[in-house]
Amino acid sequence: MSKMKSLLYLGALLGMTNACNKNTPPTASATSPDASGYQLSGQLQNAPAGTKVYLAELGETQFVSRDTATVDEKGQFRFTGSLTEAGIYQVKLNEQNQALLALENGRPVTLTGDAQQLGQSYTVKGSPDSEMLQQISRSMQASRQQMQRLEQRYTQAAQQGRTDSLAVLQQRAMTLQTQGSADLGRLVRRNPNSVVSAFVVTSVLNPDDNFALADSVANVLKKNRPDSRYTKALVARLEPLRTTAVGVQAPEISLPSPDGNAVTLSSLRGKYVLIDFWASWCGPCRQENPNVVRAYNKFKGKGFEIYSVSFDQDRGKWLKAIQNDKLTWTHVSDLKGWESAAGQTYGIKSIPQSYLLDPQGRIIAKNLRGDALDATLASVLK
Repeated sequence: MSKMKSLLYLGALLGMTNACNKNTPPTASATSPDASGYQLSGQLQNAPAGTKVYLAELGETQFVSRDTATVDEKGQFRFTGSLTEAGIYQVKLNEQNQALLALENGRPVTLTGDAQQLGQSYTVKGSPDSEMLQQISRSMQASRQQMQRLEQRYTQAAQQGRTDSLAVLQQRAMTLQTQGSADLGRLVRRNPNSVVSAFVVTSVLNPDDNFALADSVANVLKKNRPDSRYTKALVARLEPLRTTAVGVQAPEISLPSPDGNAVTLSSLRGKYVLIDFWASWCGPCRQENPNVVRAYNKFKGKGFEIYSVSFDQDRGKWLKAIQNDKLTWTHVSDLKGWESAAGQTYGIKSIPQSYLLDPQGRIIAKNLRGDALDATLASVLK
């Protein structure tokens, strides 16, 4: 069943274990407020005096411990210090009770909540970035719960052999993921100058599938926060995607067909086109071919075409595979294997790999397989 990997990533952060690094507290102590630094004040219910509160900073792959505070008899705690830049942090009581927020110098933040269900009850004020993170966290928790229920129903249906129900549940999962991505996209568009937006489009939403949105955020951040590690991470992530990201114009291809005449990709403009990179010697490619054939036969009369680029080097084996697999669409190859000119242009590192283009030649989806290809074509061609 399709998983909400990207959308559940942020929810998984709430349960991520801190790195086993030595604490590296901020410049100022945790008990001496500094108006020029950051301040995080907390008020917790159901937290006995002496309860430890841990502050950790989100690094590239894990949280790194930064400081520890102690709850007083009124349920209050405080962190203060000085930061080199704005960042995303985790406030943690234990593995079950954690919250995400953003901290930066000169912007005091307050956090309130129930220590026994912090993730579900916490509220942050004083920081738009923290409030945005809280909104995203709540949304992700709701999505995760819905997905878990769908997975339970999917498992039951599979055990009972109810194939019709499996298809319905798969479609609901896809719809849930699409809605979740759209909600995150709207939040990011409203907050393009936020380090949270940079984090979301780099690590939560797939920037390859949301390139235009991610690029717009990067342009704002490069202007306003050029030295931020979040800006740098986003820019670095986008650079290799610029040529073939979803939303961009697909690079032109012009290669020989089996009869020796060059066929350009742009000659198919006006139809939805699947660029399919494959080879006769590629087992997974040959296994996927029946699914592609089925989709082609179903949609070829409705404005759909396929442009297959082979990484073969042996002309005979290439042509035999086309015939044996009944691949009755446009085929091209320069018979240079991994050195294929088209493969170099598209940065292909593995096959099979595919790109779905709209009638204007823009990439609208990548690497659709099996039922996903069929469902996407049914949606766009209607």
